[in-house]
Amino acid sequence: MSNALHSPVAFEPNVEVRADDEAETIQGLNDQLRLIQETTAKDYGTAVRGVHAKGHAIVKGKLEVLSGIAPALAQGLFSAPGSYDALLRFSTLPGDILDDSVSVPRGLAVKLFNVPGDRLSGSEADTTQDFIFVNGPAFAAPTPKAFLANLKMLAKTTDAGEGLKKGLSAVMQTLDAALETVGIASPTIQTLGGAPNTHPLGETYYTQVPLRHGGYIAKLSIAPVSANLTELAGSKVNTSGRPDALREDIGEVLIEQDSVWELRVQLCTDLDKMPVEDSSIVWDEKESPYVAVARLTVPAQLGWQHGLSEQQEQAVSFSPWHGLVAHQPIGGVNRARKPTYEMSTQFRGQHNGCPVHELRSLADLPTQGMTIE
Repeated sequence: MSNALHSPVAFEPNVEVRADDEAETIQGLNDQLRLIQETTAKDYGTAVRGVHAKGHAIVKGKLEVLSGIAPALAQGLFSAPGSYDALLRFSTLPGDILDDSVSVPRGLAVKLFNVPGDRLSGSEADTTQDFIFVNGPAFAAPTPKAFLANLKMLAKTTDAGEGLKKGLSAVMQTLDAALETVGIASPTIQTLGGAPNTHPLGETYYTQVPLRHGGYIAKLSIAPVSANLTELAGSKVNTSGRPDALREDIGEVLIEQDSVWELRVQLCTDLDKMPVEDSSIVWDEKESPYVAVARLTVPAQLGWQHGLSEQQEQAVSFSPWHGLVAHQPIGGVNRARKPTYEMSTQFRGQHNGCPVHELRSLADLPTQGMTIE
């Protein structure tokens, strides 16, 4: 902990270095996401997200900022003890809605409400703070250009038959397990369906890419701490004949008792070892550990309500650019996320005939569902 607290790197704008062709790359990302969304909208009759289209739970909770945090960690919304209403969405990576036997990286998006402070551009009228997490410590691509290459692969598989995807996923999972036995992890294989099919509530989730942390630079994580969650770490989900197995298994846990996670901060202490512009590098926790700054509690509740949760998902959007200047996303992948997330949300609103407005409070969520056959 001493390294993290004694020598964090100060944030300066020049830690970000833009590639000369970044605008062209971002346009390519927009084009691929729109292609994915146009394909899925035609298939489903409604527009869904360009990535992380399938939700497995959407639940309400509360984030409590801890007291006694060291000054370098007590930044932004964590600068003083406080309590914030929270909305959590668990999802999986692809832009199409797949049988859960196709095992891919999992996401956790968190939206906090009534957060005071100076706002990021485009978020000035909002009072929310979004954090986007995935169950791996680093992003699958180092740069926006590499991200575009990965997205092109995903776009090509978007309209492939589900049976083909199930078979590919089974092969990829076997290959990924074989590589792991010799100490090799392949984010590309996992993105294409080779991720271990473990229980989402037993996972630790990471921002993967860096953010400003007030005057410093950091990555964040959310780690399970209540026993009902930690006992699920590494446990496998049986997806045989269960297309919505993740939704069902998450729901069984969340309905029984309160679930608690810690939100943790890893401060950058060395820009060479913990780069801002290479999102694929795992920041060594021996150099700078993740330290708890808040607790996130989800009271016992239904994880998914058929007919209602679908409406709630369509009514909400998440972006790391909804938030405070103190938590500004930094690095190329994050810069690319701003216009692509905005485009994806606009596409959903335009195609579905209902613009997606940023929520002001949990009370803005739909409370009455529609009938879904």
